[in-house]
Amino acid sequence: MTLNATIDRVTDRIRSRSQDSRDAYLRKIAKAAEDGPRRAHLSCGNQAHAYAAMSDKDDMATTRKPNIGIITAYNDMLSAHQPYERYPDLIRRAGHEAGATVQVAGGVPAMCDGVTQGRPGMELSLFSRDVIALAAGVALSHDCFDAALYLGVCDKIVPGLVMAAATFGHVPAVFLPAGPMPSGLPNDEKSRVRQQFASGEVGREALMEAEMASYHSPGTCTFYGTANSNQMLMEFMGLHLPGSSFVNPNTELRDALTLAGVQRAAALTRLGNDYLPAGHVLDEKAFVNGMVGLMATGGSTNLVMHIPAMARAAGIHIDIEDFHDISEAVPLMARVYPNGLADVNHFHAAGGIGYMIHHLLDAGLLHEDVKTINGTGLDGYTTEPKILDGRLQWQAGTDTSLNDKILRPVANPFAQTGGLKQLQGNLGRGVIKVSAVAQDRHIIEARARVFSDQEQVKEAFRAGEFTEDTIVVVRFQGPRANGMPELHSLTPTLAVLQDRGLKVALVTDGRMSGASGKVPAAIHISPEASVGGPLARVRNGDVIRLDATMGTIDCLAEDFETRTAVPFEAGDSIEGMGREMFAAFRAVAGPATSGAGVVV
Repeated sequence: MTLNATIDRVTDRIRSRSQDSRDAYLRKIAKAAEDGPRRAHLSCGNQAHAYAAMSDKDDMATTRKPNIGIITAYNDMLSAHQPYERYPDLIRRAGHEAGATVQVAGGVPAMCDGVTQGRPGMELSLFSRDVIALAAGVALSHDCFDAALYLGVCDKIVPGLVMAAATFGHVPAVFLPAGPMPSGLPNDEKSRVRQQFASGEVGREALMEAEMASYHSPGTCTFYGTANSNQMLMEFMGLHLPGSSFVNPNTELRDALTLAGVQRAAALTRLGNDYLPAGHVLDEKAFVNGMVGLMATGGSTNLVMHIPAMARAAGIHIDIEDFHDISEAVPLMARVYPNGLADVNHFHAAGGIGYMIHHLLDAGLLHEDVKTINGTGLDGYTTEPKILDGRLQWQAGTDTSLNDKILRPVANPFAQTGGLKQLQGNLGRGVIKVSAVAQDRHIIEARARVFSDQEQVKEAFRAGEFTEDTIVVVRFQGPRANGMPELHSLTPTLAVLQDRGLKVALVTDGRMSGASGKVPAAIHISPEASVGGPLARVRNGDVIRLDATMGTIDCLAEDFETRTAVPFEAGDSIEGMGREMFAAFRAVAGPATSGAGVVV
């Protein structure tokens, strides 16, 4: 199938925009790789330190077996990461069977956004991505590894690990998922109870019961938020094995896929015939394919920030206009909560990623000619893994949806576009995700209520102050102000107002996450208010027009352009809960529109 003209144009635009930086990046990783296996250049003393604790140290010292380094985000605070506790032993066994040695190179932090939502710790969340990249870089700096395995699932963890993999782009990289927890309380029922609690209809006991029934076992949360969007992205970009993203933890198939991933890592080193540097997988086509997957699945708005940051680490520059144009060309093929009632287990059972890639390739909406850890070409990602006769095999995946309420073909999608819109106007640039927003709420014009943090919004709600259509402006939430926390805890409050018949929308320089849904939310507004961006000039009572159809966002006050910006007052956001240590990050963070990066 001929490549879609928009996909082709956007790819060429990214390639042209990135030419100098990408060429410099490729020269850098080529130079790093030219001396062959790295540990051969370590002194005997260096090597002895590196091998001292290994049971197979003689192999390391006397043979040319590939040495695989594990970068792990294991902890048992995150249900998604708890299964990784078993992985090092599995990986060592698989490595030895593949003729390789294996070491845990280092661990990286992994915080749970579900725990920190609405709490001070959430102000460290975005910056944890860059800390993860730094920590992984420290682990890889031992220069002992012929390939690296990356163990991570959740929101900031996978982007941080990809940034490190790109920075050490001469080292082959394989990402190993852990899989989603089995389905528990349906996500829409959980959301309903949350709204009942927000409106005072039920007490905390009922809320706790619902939450515990939803988040109930090891594995990734089952709604299609950032964590599961990350897993989709790794498969569309060729860093996972085909069909591996949404296999449940601690199952025979899950373990078999982990072992197969180790075998691929051993095969991709410079010591073999299939050397594949991570930086060659992470090219312009791979990132475009990732963006196509994001739009076709209705994935997390957080990736609109993370993809540019990951790409910059590989010398590639992506802008929000690229997301917008791809969204206009790619239909919405999936309905997974919060864009529908299904969870990721239902999505996977209906045909999942393999089905989507099959149809997107047939429609010319994906680059097929890419390098992946599975081999050259994306067509292999239309297959699905199975255990047959006691061994792992890949078979042709379904080309027919097994549930058209969850998954549909390109020719009969849920919507003709991916639902992500770029917004521009006198309030700046940002994005809005409308795939779950009712059509009659794509345009909202109403008076503004201005707040400096999300708790003020909740207090106004509890006081009964929202009695008319309202644009809720929450400013001073950008990366330089307070680390750009997610404002997901506002979702029940705003949803209650909308269910009461009011037209409401959120406008913010903060984030809303992959859990945003039916309430219109103009997010990532840049320049942010704390550096004098336009949101700092908005006043209570100003009429704001948010038009997701035309892609505009404007304050209609006649004197808006001549006003003086309200100065930023940091308040409590500069200290407590470790926030003091991140002052240097806040001072240099880039704008949200280019990824809000600190280290790239």
